Amino acid sequence: MAAVDIRGVRKTYPSQSVEAIKGVDVHVADGEFLVMLGPSGCGKSTLLRMVAGLESITSGEIAIGGRVVNKLEPKDRDIAMVFQNYALYPHMSVYDNIAYGLRIRGLSKPEIDRKVREAAGLLEIGDFLDRKPRQLSGGQRQRVAMGRAIVREPAAFLFDEPLSNLDAKLRTQMRVEIKRLQARLGVTNLYVTHDQVEAMTLADRLMVMNAGLSEQVGTPLEVYRNPASTFVAGFIGSPAMNFLGAVIGEDGASVVLPGGEHLSLGRQLGAAGRAVTLGIRPEHLTLEPGATADRSFHVRVDLVEALGADTLVHGQLGSGKDVVLARMPGTAEVAVGDVLTLTASTEALHVFDPETGKALAKQ
Repeated sequence: MAAVDIRGVRKTYPSQSVEAIKGVDVHVADGEFLVMLGPSGCGKSTLLRMVAGLESITSGEIAIGGRVVNKLEPKDRDIAMVFQNYALYPHMSVYDNIAYGLRIRGLSKPEIDRKVREAAGLLEIGDFLDRKPRQLSGGQRQRVAMGRAIVREPAAFLFDEPLSNLDAKLRTQMRVEIKRLQARLGVTNLYVTHDQVEAMTLADRLMVMNAGLSEQVGTPLEVYRNPASTFVAGFIGSPAMNFLGAVIGEDGASVVLPGGEHLSLGRQLGAAGRAVTLGIRPEHLTLEPGATADRSFHVRVDLVEALGADTLVHGQLGSGKDVVLARMPGTAEVAVGDVLTLTASTEALHVFDPETGKALAKQ
């Protein structure tokens, strides 16, 4: 096990005049599970491949276990990588796929056999050791790929969207297994995904990436509760956060919505009349007809999605230019055309600068 340090790392492709990674700094503690989360093209897989040694570094440093590895070959970095496409040898048995790297390292047959069977037992694939990969399901193949990584006993595991090829049920099952595996092995993990559910359930900490930059690093709940920007706020959470145009009220501690309604922020935010973006998560909006005016606003319902346990209510605010989505219990009786009084606590209100997208500090 070892800590991983990424210090001011940049990656430029001169032939394309593209800066894929624009100076990322993050410390991954020994035994920590860090998830790099972001949309396609944000640079998360490129960064992971730089840690693995599969991509060169334009500038900055990467250290594993205190040792700078910029110029080391992948085989010398003491890491094991699990890919999206499994990368198994189709002509080899499960046993031989797991054992291959150990044989290359020159371990004895008894030692190889012990390690392979221990890993297979841990991953519950002991009954499949004689099969070829084509005889396995997607989830079983991914377990084989993980077994091949485990037997190496690396300083760090690197996962590059390992569950993307699995169906929804298998993804859920494999998430649970990966989390249990992390708890048992205690190995440092860097995990890349675009799936926020994977990220929230697996991570000790998240690094949300956008256009080659790290937008925010924190625990899943820190990132959910206190997003650093509109990008993070909109990417974390399902359904996504509502963003409404507003201005700061005369008292400096409230915002005025397009319909003229005031919402108290419970904190000073700046000069009156300043334009801001107000963020409210759909699950933090509730129906309270008798709520005080400084905590509520009205929307006219134009769409209702009944999902069983939940009901998603879409409504128009003020002139209708701003649309609000509220997540309510499945028992809520709401119909198109209703005018609802929606309430949010001051703690649930997020305020951002409309030009930079950055969160305005809570004072």
